[in-house]
Amino acid sequence: MNPIRVVVVDDSALVRSLLTEIINRQPDMRCVGAAADPLVAREMIRSLAPDVITLDVEMPKMDGLDFLARLMRLRPMPVVMVSTLTARGAETTLRALELGAVDFVAKPKIGVADGLRQLGADISEKIRAAARAQIRKAPLPLPAVAAPAPAAPAAAARPMGRLSTEKIVFLGASTGGTEATREVLTRLPADFPAVMITQHMPPGFTTSYARRLDSLCRIRVAEAEDGQRVLPGHAYIAPGGLHLSVERSGANYIARVHDGEPVNRHKPSVDVLFHSAARVVGPNALGVMLTGMGADGARAMRAMREAGSWNVCQDEASCVVFGMPREAIAAGAAHAVLPLGQIAEALTEQLRSTAGLSINRV
Repeated sequence: MNPIRVVVVDDSALVRSLLTEIINRQPDMRCVGAAADPLVAREMIRSLAPDVITLDVEMPKMDGLDFLARLMRLRPMPVVMVSTLTARGAETTLRALELGAVDFVAKPKIGVADGLRQLGADISEKIRAAARAQIRKAPLPLPAVAAPAPAAPAAAARPMGRLSTEKIVFLGASTGGTEATREVLTRLPADFPAVMITQHMPPGFTTSYARRLDSLCRIRVAEAEDGQRVLPGHAYIAPGGLHLSVERSGANYIARVHDGEPVNRHKPSVDVLFHSAARVVGPNALGVMLTGMGADGARAMRAMREAGSWNVCQDEASCVVFGMPREAIAAGAAHAVLPLGQIAEALTEQLRSTAGLSINRV
């Protein structure tokens, strides 16, 4: 196979050099150009036709977000953002993902050289995932302030009643998952059962992500805190760099946030959350696997099914990267494989009908 052709766009000569070095060490990729600003990058993209670009968030002459918005509107292509570990960097990175960036790399504020070298394997994997991603033209921008969520499906308009206190939805996602998760959560009614989420994200970004989702959803969304009760009408996001699981305490479900070794190279890991769902929640669990690279969560989702849960995976056509859903399907974990836009309604239907007659089973 031809190597993945990458153009690096960053105003820091050091970062350009380090990323070029990391890319060129990989046998399946090659840095074909490095630009100090978006105007130079635009000409490189035209002349070199790269497969992937890495793009700094803050750039001279043209803001990185402005450049990304124009690129995704006029010439959509895989973009991996290079962000800083700051609150502002997190907000800007989330906006970049809204605009169509596939993923991001978080560079440290200090010790950039050592930090990026340590992230070399992760950067390479993100570039590989981006090269295989399904890229679409940039969607219409989301409003900057809270706005009413999209109308809920008719089936979701009726109160969930006791179902919301008995059931918990467990959701896993990775590459492309920030926007896919938003698509699911904004379609849920306010009294929907609790949702526990593991999205592969590094420390420093999940606080802003949870706040953004909370402003858009009917349900309340926040970072999970260790020991808190898991309640209907709430979604709990695993903090970046920590695992999330569920435990039982008497009649209540409790969130557990804990450190530990990476699982499947990830922390947080979908496997950790889903295995706890199988062990603790069993037939009262519903599993959702969204877009992402790799196989994290596949075996644990199978364990959920064996424990009595009902599981749905996002279909290939609507995934940015059809890795994690594909592996879960191959493991025999899925009851249904559906387009992203149908998953929220399918969850609601399943909650209301034990037969699940309207669900396409696999």
